[in-house]
Amino acid sequence: MTRHLLNILDLSVGEIDGLLRLASEIYDRPADYRDACRHQILATLFFEPSTRTRLSFESAMLSLGGNVLGFSDAASSSARKGESVADTVAVVSGYADVIAMRHPKEGAPMVAAAHSLVPVINAGDGGHYHPTQTLTDLMTVRREKGRLSGLTVGLCGDLKFGRTVHSLLGALTRYGGMRFVLISPDELRLPEFVRRNCLDATGVPYTESRSLEEVMGELDLLYMTRVQRERFFNEEEYLRLKDSYVLTPEKLRSAKPDMLILHPLPRVNEISTEVDADPRACYFRQAHYGRYVRMALILALLGKEKIEP
Repeated sequence: MTRHLLNILDLSVGEIDGLLRLASEIYDRPADYRDACRHQILATLFFEPSTRTRLSFESAMLSLGGNVLGFSDAASSSARKGESVADTVAVVSGYADVIAMRHPKEGAPMVAAAHSLVPVINAGDGGHYHPTQTLTDLMTVRREKGRLSGLTVGLCGDLKFGRTVHSLLGALTRYGGMRFVLISPDELRLPEFVRRNCLDATGVPYTESRSLEEVMGELDLLYMTRVQRERFFNEEEYLRLKDSYVLTPEKLRSAKPDMLILHPLPRVNEISTEVDADPRACYFRQAHYGRYVRMALILALLGKEKIEP
């Protein structure tokens, strides 16, 4: 049976831990895996622009000795002519061994998986989920903090449309001793379906705040997000909210000395460039870890490596 990754909840906690162990092994010994996917092909079907996710997938496959084909914009594919996702994937899955797909519409990867002959990886679907970014976030926290439990996590910015936030919550609520602080303006609060499925269903404690400064001292991890212009239908609404939270060195004065600052990137202006020199800022390291997580995932989905629960 073909295994896909559409939602982080498709993986058990044991499987996530297994993938993170494998990713760390690859990070520490990359030469051992350089020919693991020789003669195999990854198709990157990106109906929405991407830099880090698409290039890290391509880098991952090339680093495993494989090859890559695909497109980086719907306008350069037959989608421009009106071809459906189902038809595109039915054809491309005959050309490749694994597919990574990003699409602006929620649920599109599920349609793709139903019509694919090979594993499909959701590389982000609208404001829904982004499971490989979540695996990247988890690897970052584990390597930088040494654990995935007993942490107070602040999620700041666009919690309504932020698919990385939705996926990260789904994963972290499955680990013990977690507490969340949801920091956003009222208009960008966490959606009800995420609150119900991730927080209320598990009983994980959480609080909400409109002020980042008021809760900064409580946090072990601060996950910043940008306000996403592409998710708004109203330009005035976007302009009013886009600078709701801007992280500066001054705001970090009350933060714990070992707090981690993460961001899925791209950054616009929600983190001042002055913060980059702070040792707590690990968003660029976070982006680098994404390559190794995706290498591990490709190996697992192609049956090259077992991820023991």
